[in-house]
Amino acid sequence: MKRKNVKILFEYIFLIFLSLLFIFPLFWMISSSLKPEANIYQDLDSLKALLPSLHPGDWLNAYQELFARFNIVRYLLNSILYAAVVTTGSIIINGMAGYAFSKFTFKGKHLLFSLLLALLIIPAETMIITQFTIVQNLGLVDTRIAVVLPMIANAFFIYLFRNFFTAVPNSVIEAAKIEGAGNWKIFWKIVMPMSKPAIATVGTLSFIASWNDYIWPLMILTDTEKHPLQVAITNINSTEPVLTNQIMAVLTISTIPLIIVYIAAQKYLLQGLGNSGSGNK
Repeated sequence: MKRKNVKILFEYIFLIFLSLLFIFPLFWMISSSLKPEANIYQDLDSLKALLPSLHPGDWLNAYQELFARFNIVRYLLNSILYAAVVTTGSIIINGMAGYAFSKFTFKGKHLLFSLLLALLIIPAETMIITQFTIVQNLGLVDTRIAVVLPMIANAFFIYLFRNFFTAVPNSVIEAAKIEGAGNWKIFWKIVMPMSKPAIATVGTLSFIASWNDYIWPLMILTDTEKHPLQVAITNINSTEPVLTNQIMAVLTISTIPLIIVYIAAQKYLLQGLGNSGSGNK
């Protein structure tokens, strides 16, 4: 029994160490945004680097100066708009595709699904030039729709939805059809409510992917007023004078929505990823 307790103790110590290792950059980023520029470099060789300024009056100075120099609100609203559209579209489009692969029978279904799975091993960066060419031919360059359109359909999300929908008993669907429900009503009223872990997983991952996306908006947008926050961070980081506390402030602002979304969906996210390959709910 004692040996078991010692083992558990070491496991907790190891997990705490790993947690601190990963949380350390976050603490340093937030604390650096809450102190004057000079203090950041003065405190680098001590534990004060993880603490905000000892004078609470200094805490919001970097944020106030940042908002005065740059249109952070517009960039933030752009990111929220893009992420919201991508998240909603991903749940609807990938959900419908997953339902079709799971419950419909059509010619070439297995071949098409095999090709879909093959897309999972192709890096997205290899297709970005093709995407740009398509968007350019459609006349959508420098439009907001061009930012979100390529991110809505995702092979992994379709695969995840398909596995969850496969676990829904066919008898439930057949009973609904007997009652007069069509495929669209069955999808929205029965299948989707039974797949909350899949919805939360797809919603969270698509939100994070859209929020952190940098290369594609940078390529497709020329109007800086349409830039999301991640692209704007690069501009802020290259606009003189470059101040570390302001950079840490904008990074903190960009991180907060991700933390909120993850905490809100954590329960379903872990369940969804854990069962993504089994079809269990």
